[in-house]
Amino acid sequence: MANALYDTGRNAFLLGQINWSSNSFKVVLLSSAYSVNLATHQYLSDITAGARVATSAALTTSTPGAGVANASNITLTAVSGSQITQFVIYRDTGTEGTSQLIAYFDTATNLPIQPNGGDITVQWSTDASKIFKL
Repeated sequence: MANALYDTGRNAFLLGQINWSSNSFKVVLLSSAYSVNLATHQYLSDITAGARVATSAALTTSTPGAGVANASNITLTAVSGSQITQFVIYRDTGTEGTSQLIAYFDTATNLPIQPNGGDITVQWSTDASKIFKL
């Protein structure tokens, strides 16, 4: 699989249910125990707790422009657990059953990575599509 947007996440943007500049977004680092389904997975609750290695704080400086999502790089501190093979961006509502899955990544610098209790930084692309482009 390659980096992609969840179908339900794209649809939520089109319906005006997601606002990149005002909603809260987080990243969840995942082990190989997660099998992505871009067509049917909709909420964080579709990702089993056993597949989740670590969850970030909210993204900051979330800025849209020309259909491109951008934000500041994020650092997850003191990460330990299973090898990280992928990660997901989701809109955090505080409830797993309503926290919309947005973007899936399994191709990035340093993936897979084995956590060792240190920090893991996710650096977003500096190309024209930044994090993702609708």
